[in-house]
Amino acid sequence: MADLTTQREKILMAFDFDNTLIDDNVDLAVVQLAPGGKIPDDVRALYSDDGWTEYMGAVFCLLHEHGVTAAQIRRHVHQIPLTPGMSELFHYMHARGCFECIIISDANSVLIQYSMEKHQLDSAIAQVFTNPADVDRSGRLHVRRYHTQDWCQLSTVNLCKGRILQDYIKQRSAEGVKYSCVLYVGDGSNDLCPGLTLAPHDYLLPRKGFSLWKKIQQARSKPDSKVKGLKASVVGWDSGVDIMNLLERIVADCKLGTS
Repeated sequence: MADLTTQREKILMAFDFDNTLIDDNVDLAVVQLAPGGKIPDDVRALYSDDGWTEYMGAVFCLLHEHGVTAAQIRRHVHQIPLTPGMSELFHYMHARGCFECIIISDANSVLIQYSMEKHQLDSAIAQVFTNPADVDRSGRLHVRRYHTQDWCQLSTVNLCKGRILQDYIKQRSAEGVKYSCVLYVGDGSNDLCPGLTLAPHDYLLPRKGFSLWKKIQQARSKPDSKVKGLKASVVGWDSGVDIMNLLERIVADCKLGTS
């Protein structure tokens, strides 16, 4: 992981993972390794909005029973590319030196680590918040809930991204780190929750054409919509280069840069 510093004011970049940093959903990609690329009905029945981790745990068990190894899963994850422009974005942030990057994802720690090692993102990411996972001695992958929450109706029971983001900001503040602004980059409906926790000087960056973007566009015409509570500036993006262009303007305005 990236080395954390308390030396200077920074910009916090919080990224979703699936369909944001990488150009696919890593869990759904791994499902393709099941026999015939299909999940049996009894396993599929475990899926619910509040039971994703339990469902994926059963999927990993199924893969193990059919001889799919952790090495095969790792190779499959390595084939998933970064979203277009993300490599350029991370090179830019590294060169400027004023960014701190975290991942908040409903995937799991093993699959995210496989991807980060492939794309050499370990040194760029300060911390990953996701469902913990491990591979046992037999080679089976196990996944557990990050937490069990009952305070947020916008989030799944196993992961409230808004609480995670705000807890991290408070932790870093206690360590002496001040953020000139926070940018949350995501694509899915569960990325609305962290967006609603952002301040007026922050930014919510939904990927254009994906569910978060669509939800924001549709909801703005509804007077009782929860999206009306958004205080942050909303800037859509197609490519990491779009985000980089925005950051160039923010850095210039904040007069931040390398030491």
